[in-house]
Amino acid sequence: MDIGKMMKQVQKLQGEMARLQEELAQRTTEASAGGGAVRAVANGRQEIVALEVKPEAVDPEDVEMLQDLIMAAVNEALRESREMVAREMGRLTGGLGIPGLF
Repeated sequence: MDIGKMMKQVQKLQGEMARLQEELAQRTTEASAGGGAVRAVANGRQEIVALEVKPEAVDPEDVEMLQDLIMAAVNEALRESREMVAREMGRLTGGLGIPGLF
């Protein structure tokens, strides 16, 4: 294969990946815990962009349960975000599985 042609393809892929990463930064995933008592929203950069705690979830006598609910919702939202990014990047790279791309 011609090196120049291969480099153009790599540059094109890099440009498409950068565009996709920006697009994914705007997309969100959401998870809740405790029957909706705690809700976390993550973007495609694996950043928590929203966290909601319903007043009934706040019990000063059981702070540990609230902490557990928050961790569960946040971890699930981040897991879903990682899956979303991997799925979209996989579509872009055709499942090539190139290490270090995402």
